[in-house]
Amino acid sequence: MNRIYLDNAATTPLDKEVIAEMVKVMETAYGNPSSIHAQGREVRTLIEKARKTVAGLLNAVPAEIFFTSGGTEADNTAIRCGIAAFGIKHAITSKIEHHAVEHTLTNLLKQGVIDKLSFVNIDAKGNVDYAHLEELLQNNERSFVSLMHANNELGTLTDMERVGDLCETYNAIYHCDTVQTMGHYIHDVKKLKAHFIVCAAHKLHGPKGVGFLYVNHGIKISPMIYGGAQERNMRGGTENVYGIVGLAKALEMAYAEMEQHQAYVQDLKTYMISQLQAEVPGITFNGEVAPENSLYTVLNVSFPEMDMADMLLFNLDIQGISASGGSACSSGSNIGSHVLTGIQADPNRPSVRFSFSKYNTKEELDIVVGKLKQLVAQNVTA
Repeated sequence: MNRIYLDNAATTPLDKEVIAEMVKVMETAYGNPSSIHAQGREVRTLIEKARKTVAGLLNAVPAEIFFTSGGTEADNTAIRCGIAAFGIKHAITSKIEHHAVEHTLTNLLKQGVIDKLSFVNIDAKGNVDYAHLEELLQNNERSFVSLMHANNELGTLTDMERVGDLCETYNAIYHCDTVQTMGHYIHDVKKLKAHFIVCAAHKLHGPKGVGFLYVNHGIKISPMIYGGAQERNMRGGTENVYGIVGLAKALEMAYAEMEQHQAYVQDLKTYMISQLQAEVPGITFNGEVAPENSLYTVLNVSFPEMDMADMLLFNLDIQGISASGGSACSSGSNIGSHVLTGIQADPNRPSVRFSFSKYNTKEELDIVVGKLKQLVAQNVTA
């Protein structure tokens, strides 16, 4: 069976050029980057070259880039260490953030590190209520704001510049989870006014287990992971050299191909929307779908009430189609999607997140829509 992979928001296949770059390092550069001998210096040079590449693409300086094990560690470091550095007692987030953010903040509240956690209002499509955000910033002491750039289940985009301007006005610290959008949009940190943004390489055809945290040079935080002096004393532990090299290569390619990639993938998404509307009665879409308001790689589809609704993903899998019912971090959970709950989606209607990459084709989408048409026709509740 030739499987069709439409779960790219969970993880993307490695690009062959990224693999080649990593293999070259694996075969020739085995020294410990903390060692002062020639082999160690060779590997240290690779890490710093990767840091310079990432910084250049973000219009940052290399000293603002810290490599991590991925997006979750980067989010945790930004939130925990950012709040601690400034003694902040009030945090603002939303009900539809990734669990790496939501669970971290609720844990800090439970521990008494922060005294108050406010949730900004969002509408039925996952859009932030900016007037309410300003109200929360106005009526509380200095705040820590954590709002993601694009929701990982809905695709709805938040205006980072607008949030950054509000945070600047009210002297708030701004962290933005950019895991889903890094490499898909230009992130110019000189314009964004965010104190922290994050990356997970496996969301942009890079390796798993590596990411980075951008920390604005105007602030200083302490490490979350202590150990050696790696990452300029900001993250203990021997660096994932192959992963770091792969991350830099993947991000470099993403920026080089961004315009072409965005046009191609947006066309796939637009095509699938039109085909679903034409072929599958009763479907609606969760989140924004207009290109200017929605991440072009993500489409969340709500299907009519049906018998065996909880088996829709399983049936798609049997048919050779890989998709997701929500955030991949919740796979196998019976709790359901906190994001769909947060936008008050109908709990009786099954939803599927389809997420696309440069490797998908319209021919694949025709097959998927055909299978969905059959499954819905067989199982819709009378």
